[in-house]
Amino acid sequence: MANLILVPTPIGNLKDITFRAVEVLQNADLILAEDTRTSGFLLKHYQIATPMQSFHMHNEHKVHQKYIDEMEAGRQIALITDAGTPGISDPGFLLVREALKANISVETLPGATAFVPALVNSGLPCDKFVFEGFIPVKKGRQTRLTFLQEETRTMVFYESPHKLVKTLKDFAAYFGTERQASFSREISKKFEETYRGTLKEIIAYAESKTLKGEFVLVVGGK
Repeated sequence: MANLILVPTPIGNLKDITFRAVEVLQNADLILAEDTRTSGFLLKHYQIATPMQSFHMHNEHKVHQKYIDEMEAGRQIALITDAGTPGISDPGFLLVREALKANISVETLPGATAFVPALVNSGLPCDKFVFEGFIPVKKGRQTRLTFLQEETRTMVFYESPHKLVKTLKDFAAYFGTERQASFSREISKKFEETYRGTLKEIIAYAESKTLKGEFVLVVGGK
């Protein structure tokens, strides 16, 4: 078994975790978590007593070598984030890269991630797509949107609720108001919702509601 194992965790419903993931978390020497308070609820739910330490975007550059040293000494570390698969718009890439440089074995378990169900549920073509994650807030935003104007594949984005309408309006300005799109929020939770239509229709809907949760935006290609 690998010394570093990336373990996807539920994005909503706590049942959306594999038996194997629970087993790995139980047997690891240490769990690195994006937020130990958030992950504490999951570990308590599954009666996982493995020690846990914080590993997030604000400290990963400072502390990653410590964990590389521990894995070189034979310890097995499981990396989790607040929700979903580590490395997908979340910490993970740096530790994986440095572990591989040090010839440490790395394994990633299959499991929960937000953009796959949102993409498939959108009704837009998903045989070919491009995942953009969070687009830049300021610097580089116009450049990125201009580049994506010529994208023919379905595009997938993440966005927070307070930036949703602005981002949708930017999409409409660059891709056209009649471009087909969808958003999904609260995936696998009680108030899960997917709304589909043109960007114009989705903007009108978003402006008429107070929408909460993290959003996955799916936009048809050119």
